[in-house]
Amino acid sequence: MRIRGVFSLLAGFLTLVSCRAEVDGRVYYNEIEAWRSARIARLTSESGWTTLVGLHWLQPGVNQVGSATTNTMVVTASAPAHLGTITVDGSGITLQPDPAAQLSIDGKPVIAPVRLLADSDEGGPTIFRTGTLSYQVIKRSDRFGIRIKDSESEARKHFPGIEHYPVNPRWIVDARFDPFPEPRKIAIPNVLGTTTMEAAPGVLRFKFDGKAYELTPILEQGETDFFIIFRDLTSGHATYPAGRFLYAKPPGPDGIVRIDFNRSYNPPCAFTPFATCPLPPLQNRLPFAVEGGEKDFGEHG
Repeated sequence: MRIRGVFSLLAGFLTLVSCRAEVDGRVYYNEIEAWRSARIARLTSESGWTTLVGLHWLQPGVNQVGSATTNTMVVTASAPAHLGTITVDGSGITLQPDPAAQLSIDGKPVIAPVRLLADSDEGGPTIFRTGTLSYQVIKRSDRFGIRIKDSESEARKHFPGIEHYPVNPRWIVDARFDPFPEPRKIAIPNVLGTTTMEAAPGVLRFKFDGKAYELTPILEQGETDFFIIFRDLTSGHATYPAGRFLYAKPPGPDGIVRIDFNRSYNPPCAFTPFATCPLPPLQNRLPFAVEGGEKDFGEHG
């Protein structure tokens, strides 16, 4: 975009935002630009979603892991022929390394059996490495899988960026938070075709263009911000088909939660087929087009 176009966009934004005394237009615009830059930095970091190159589900018992076709779990071709064996039993998950693979954990060689913590375990996940690849155990419902990342992945090296809607204060709404007496468990579907029960603290009620709507956020383990998974009339057209994500700060004493749709972003599944993304619950499907935040990233391998 030419410099004149950038200043025209900023001038238009400042005019629009001037009617909202509670938002400083120039400061807000800079905040969104900084947020976008930080988002791209996370995506393309050495452990970001653009490095994810594999997901393989472990079977109960002994799993022989490596790139050789003789393994019971054949992983990416850039991995060693034989990583070792990963045993899943009642006592947990244990890695028996193959000496030739030269695995390491926290920079130290792995030469003896080691217990692996999953991402759901306190202090987990255990990350073991070889070359530019890293491996970790994830747990989804009652299944365990090995997630593989490559810091030299093509997706990371050739990341094209993300298109966004123009920053617009129209997409900042203040919602009244109606808390449940106690957090409720609600069903959240995911791309694996399963459903998890997640804690919902209450309901966010707001008006947009004079009509009333609501969203149900969830609370992720160890987090205090509200996590909103939603779909709208742009989904499958200008934005990612399955929906988008959004975080919001919990309410203050006035019970108001600010929902900023300019910070709506694509789920990891928009960037890799190896993610396990949650999907919007039925109550979070908005019947209008949210033209704020990230647009669809497009096809991935």
